[in-house]
Amino acid sequence: MAYATIADASANFQALTYDGNGSDDRNITYTGNSNMQPDFLWFKRRNNTANHLLFDSTRGVTSRIHSNNSNAAAVEANFLQAFNSDGFQVGTDADINASGGTYINWGWKANGGTTSSNTDGSITSTVQANVAAGFSIVKWTGTGSNGTVGHGLGVAPDFILFKNYAATENWTTYHSIFGNIGGMYLNLTNDFNTAGSWYQDTSPTSSSFYVGTNSKTNGGTMIAYCFANIKGYQQAGKYIGNGTSSSGAFVYTGFRPAYVLLKRKANGGGIWAIKDYRRPGHNQVTGRLDANDSDAENVDHVAEFFGNGFRVMDGGSAMNANGETYFYYAVADQSIVSTNNLPSNAGIMKAE
Repeated sequence: MAYATIADASANFQALTYDGNGSDDRNITYTGNSNMQPDFLWFKRRNNTANHLLFDSTRGVTSRIHSNNSNAAAVEANFLQAFNSDGFQVGTDADINASGGTYINWGWKANGGTTSSNTDGSITSTVQANVAAGFSIVKWTGTGSNGTVGHGLGVAPDFILFKNYAATENWTTYHSIFGNIGGMYLNLTNDFNTAGSWYQDTSPTSSSFYVGTNSKTNGGTMIAYCFANIKGYQQAGKYIGNGTSSSGAFVYTGFRPAYVLLKRKANGGGIWAIKDYRRPGHNQVTGRLDANDSDAENVDHVAEFFGNGFRVMDGGSAMNANGETYFYYAVADQSIVSTNNLPSNAGIMKAE
């Protein structure tokens, strides 16, 4: 039996670096093995201070939100201009396409922008889902009262990003590995927050997730990005830091990561560090961007990507403090063994 159910991860997720040129209506094409029309796009300028830019095909091409602040969505035409069949089109804004600017983009496929009404929960939602890849985009109008919202995945999600995008509200996150009593703010460095009014202290089901009375998860116009663990392709989990940089904590995922998001849970919290296989170092990734701030790329906090997971080669609090618990979300570049039952050619980290 094959290890993974997804033959080519690049059909569902891709990352791409590019240099800006300042031109309007610029089409940028992904370079993965498969053509992929993205539905959730995340951009960050690397060589200058700039907001993270997040777009999705449910809210529409001109509606942007920022992972690093609580701002409501802004609608402008010179940022993202189109979701293309194998990439995207950008305008002239300096945060996305300035001459001399360097950029990173991460893109996830949902359902090609085709949405449907979902009545699996007590609150009707608008959903587009990529069930095979464990990813869905969910939109609904918050009620301010306890309720449930259909997510369209067919399995319970393990990681969810929530934003009340019509208002100035912090992002909230749900993590199955930490339970249903709260979460962390994506745009802040705070510790895990035990906020019962977020999710009613109840875990998602295979059809819906729970929302409470808090306006951060159920007020105004809401968007949620839902991720379910898919063997050999995508995983949200936790690890314990060991405080050493020479032989840091190793995290087994069952695939070579393309992208990893990390966050310390408690004792001072910490940054939401983003690592990927397209920026400096490739297998030994030195480039770091933080989802919670607008800083330019830092070259520090090294992570190594292997064919079966990643290692945090850092002894500091951001990624590997001794005895501290960290959340991670990772998505694959390549599985150990794909649907054809053949092993990948990526380096495997041996068990210790």
